[in-house]
Amino acid sequence: MSATRYRRFLKLCEEWPRDETKRGRDLGTLLRQRVASAFREGENTQISDPEKCDQMYESLARINSNVYRQRFPRVRDTSFTGVTVEECRVLLSGSMQQMDDEKKGLWKKIMEKFSKSPEDAQEKAPEK
Repeated sequence: MSATRYRRFLKLCEEWPRDETKRGRDLGTLLRQRVASAFREGENTQISDPEKCDQMYESLARINSNVYRQRFPRVRDTSFTGVTVEECRVLLSGSMQQMDDEKKGLWKKIMEKFSKSPEDAQEKAPEK
């Protein structure tokens, strides 16, 4: 029976989309890692709680097949802020994070300037 569960989870992993713009933060990648760790022995893995495993599979399968999106359709593809889906994708992708990293250079300089300990300031101050 665990062989069937394993094959179902593998099929789900194949169907689950991967978002390359969210490296290290992608749900599909996390799902693949969790399945690999849960089924270390492949089809021979002994599952301690089969009902919980089946329930988890069914929940993930419903999310993957957009059951809730079809059941609860949205009137508009924006949020309360008025940001569109495409704008959200840009904000959540790594491109905005790269821009923040470029700006960090100035921030680090300012932090270094103001975060010096009092001993460092006294060493640099001219003695009278």
